Amino acid sequence: MFVSFEGPDWSGKSTQAARLVEWLRGEGREVVATREPGGTPLGEAVRDLVLHGVEMSPWAEAALFATARAEHVAALIQPALARGAWVVCDRYVDSSLVYQGIGRELGVDAVLGLNATVTEGLLPDLTFVLLLDAEAAAARSGAELDRIERADEPFRRRVADGYGTLAARFPGRVVALDASRTPDELEEQVREHVRRS
Repeated sequence: MFVSFEGPDWSGKSTQAARLVEWLRGEGREVVATREPGGTPLGEAVRDLVLHGVEMSPWAEAALFATARAEHVAALIQPALARGAWVVCDRYVDSSLVYQGIGRELGVDAVLGLNATVTEGLLPDLTFVLLLDAEAAAARSGAELDRIERADEPFRRRVADGYGTLAARFPGRVVALDASRTPDELEEQVREHVRRS
């Protein structure tokens, strides 16, 4: 089973992904925990470039994320799924749909088309989206911000709103959760949905 966690920066998605991995392993499942961009040496190099490198055009950014994702799927995700492991990914295609498609205003369908090609259409079985408005997310931010986290307020607002749009567009696999709930409450909601999957 392939599960992803999505949401604006500082929504708590990484915490919930880690908690799900710990719980599944406690249940005796083989679990591959990974993240995007990242998961492979190429992915980690792209991560450093897009988050800490020079400014770049929106399509260059989208293409770099897609490049990292192509390698991630081929080298890590598909092999894990093929042997029956669970894959829990902190961000996946939906991040590009929201951050580049909506946030950078490239268009969801255009970004989805690019990513569908490089992943051979692989989508998660279940995606948890932690919804948090831009103001609440900014209030949780730390002192050290990466290139994308430093984006202006209109971009951050488009991203936060974009996740609501995403949940409405893909109701069959996307579960929207209120990220203002406590981590323990969110963890139990995640487990309940996984139990039913």
